[in-house]
Amino acid sequence: MKGALNKERLSWLRLYRSENVGPVTFRRLISKYKTAEKALDILPELGLRGGRKNPIRIYSESEACKEIEAVQKLGGRFCLSCDEDYPSDLSFIDDAPAVLTLLGQGKINQSQPVIGIVGARNASLNGRRFTEKLAKELNAHGIVVASGLARGIDTAAHKGSLNSTIGTWAVVAGGADIVYPQENTQLYESIKEHGLIISENILGTQPKAQHFPRRNRIVSGLSKGIIVVEASIRSGSLITARLAAEQGRDVFAVPGFPEDPRAAGPNKLLKDGAILLETVDDVLNQLISSKIAPSNSQPSSMLFDPMVEQDCFEGCVEEFSELEINSELDPEKVASMLSHLPIAVDEIVRACHVSVSGVQSVLLDLEIAGRLQRLPGNRVGLVNKEL
Repeated sequence: MKGALNKERLSWLRLYRSENVGPVTFRRLISKYKTAEKALDILPELGLRGGRKNPIRIYSESEACKEIEAVQKLGGRFCLSCDEDYPSDLSFIDDAPAVLTLLGQGKINQSQPVIGIVGARNASLNGRRFTEKLAKELNAHGIVVASGLARGIDTAAHKGSLNSTIGTWAVVAGGADIVYPQENTQLYESIKEHGLIISENILGTQPKAQHFPRRNRIVSGLSKGIIVVEASIRSGSLITARLAAEQGRDVFAVPGFPEDPRAAGPNKLLKDGAILLETVDDVLNQLISSKIAPSNSQPSSMLFDPMVEQDCFEGCVEEFSELEINSELDPEKVASMLSHLPIAVDEIVRACHVSVSGVQSVLLDLEIAGRLQRLPGNRVGLVNKEL
């Protein structure tokens, strides 16, 4: 899909914005039907096969054109997962967004490593000072600093990396044109001049609770490693650290005074095996020792190749390689195995006694119908809603 034509790029955007098409579903649709245009044509049929009662809402061509015009009016651009300049490290995560909206003067340079910095919103003065200094030093060594534009540590990370040619990337939870929190409006404008504002959502999207974990997985996905400066045990920063570990990234933690609740998160990460960070040298040494290697997982772009079997089912392929593919597997049989508690997909494959591709097709139908949701760890579950 490299260098896709304008028509296909339009279809790419339309498909990703259509109802019930998330990042994993999108990737599987492209893998199966080869082009976004063909996948769009088949969506209604997939919904019916999955038991959908109401028509699927497909993002129209006029809606896509309006979105493109709105982004261009803001001086922004789209970066599709089929583009050459799509962030290479981000492409290695299973649920990499198929469409990114970029605002700002910064550019994606594949040769420049990215380090994410996250932490408490109610950060201490020392924590903010340390973060600003660290971000500035990372920039000085040619490393882009990424964060989430939140109060506290995020803000300090962006501020510390503004006055350099390397710049900073802010991944926002809402639309790329929405500043949250409002107090960071001036910082937002400065980042547009010296870096990038990044979002996977439509312009105008107001950030909601469910958007922040999704934002976090992009911050970690873009990065070679995540630094946690201050964070409570139950915080979004620790979610980001967990996502980073699952994605095969390095996790760094700055130790803190035990009686400070904001030290509980980093200290726990250190107990769990995170890398102790005291100076920028700790990051540089780790990048050198790992040779700035990407994650061991496959880049999502490779999964567009129909000759590549999804590696998450590798353990099942040999077991069922001699079984006949059952293309008539009943979606209701699979649906009956699901509940609102997550279940691993490979368990469904074993229970159905059919090929991986047969189960994959049915799961795709159920997801397009809005009956199934995909969850971390290659698990699925029923959706709590009326169709």
